[in-house]
Amino acid sequence: MRRLLSAAAATMAVALSPLPATAQAAAPSGAPPPTFSVRTSIKTSSMLFRAPDAPELFPERTGAESVWRFRVEPEARVGNAVFAVSYEQRLRYRTGQGGVTAVGILPAQSAAPFRIRQLDWNLAETSSASWRHEIDRASAELHAGRAHLTIGRQAIGWGRGVMFGAVDLFAPFSPLEADREWRRGVDAVRADIKLTNRSSLDLVGAVGTSWDQSAVAARVRGYAGAVDIEVIGGRRARDVFGGVTTSAAVGDAELHGELAAFRVDADALHAAARVVWKAVAGGSYRFPIGSGILAYAEYHYSGFGAARAEDILPLFSTPGFAERYLRGDTQILSRHAVAVTGFYESSPEFSYSGSWLHNPRDHSGIVTPGVTYTVSDQMSLLGTGYLPYGRTPRGLLLRSEFGTASLSALLQIRLYL
Repeated sequence: MRRLLSAAAATMAVALSPLPATAQAAAPSGAPPPTFSVRTSIKTSSMLFRAPDAPELFPERTGAESVWRFRVEPEARVGNAVFAVSYEQRLRYRTGQGGVTAVGILPAQSAAPFRIRQLDWNLAETSSASWRHEIDRASAELHAGRAHLTIGRQAIGWGRGVMFGAVDLFAPFSPLEADREWRRGVDAVRADIKLTNRSSLDLVGAVGTSWDQSAVAARVRGYAGAVDIEVIGGRRARDVFGGVTTSAAVGDAELHGELAAFRVDADALHAAARVVWKAVAGGSYRFPIGSGILAYAEYHYSGFGAARAEDILPLFSTPGFAERYLRGDTQILSRHAVAVTGFYESSPEFSYSGSWLHNPRDHSGIVTPGVTYTVSDQMSLLGTGYLPYGRTPRGLLLRSEFGTASLSALLQIRLYL
């Protein structure tokens, strides 16, 4: 790890060094004038749900959850530097329990990973409601030489997957999450360095409350014709990992894949260190129907998940599994998942979506139809249904992964001021 850090520091020093005199002469002589902008967003999400008939797990079968988000994002540009902040207030109201696998539909209430301080404060709270405010972004970006350097709280997404990620290390979305516009910010130093016209090096140091809650990772990217490839390595929390991703155009379709191996220390579940694999294989294609249906299909394997649905609740009682799930080490509770999702825009006002998330081992899943009505550039409405299937729980025993999910309906109103 020290050698990795030393190599990273040396590369940073080269990248931040001034360009040759000929390159400086070609640069524009006048810097752009400073600018300042503010983006304000309001989102209200209301969800009704009906839990499976399992009174030991869900004493109240019906319930509702509502989340109001008010977000202000000021941004200042001075020369080659960009300073950005995102401040958000959230009001959440909930009755009943929606099921284990319904947790990821709305934004998480848990602490975000890789933060020195959460900067997420509680303004008021009752047994069914909470009012919080948070600083979700606070970063400075600087273009220097061949490097793009970002310091502070920022969103970082890696990988080629659409629904899943094997190398998406920093607060990935749940595959069920209805709104993927704002990934949670992590406290990090990131340098994206252009090595040649077709290759680059991406270095990230994400800081948590201790070294064992932090991550250091490097990614080398390159292109060869229509194929791109990434090689990734580093340390996440106490895991040392390495991985590779690729994508390519094959005719009118696109194929992508990710593979990563994590060396995990011995824990309460495993007496010896072991290697855990994650993988994603998928593709996309636009079907020439009407204005075009863009469809994605993916298979995902996560060795961090439970081998069987029956193991999910016992695993949640172990601190290691709960910590990994909340950090995003695994986006699914089991080990295998298949997903198909598609989008169709029938007019500038109406667009439709549909997703199918399936566990091939226990034959459970969730079908998610959705429709978006765009009222104007400032306002849109999203309606989504969550239709689970699979064997429902018996007592406290889960007999399938998605059979424990609730039948749900979500309405979201988005306003951009």
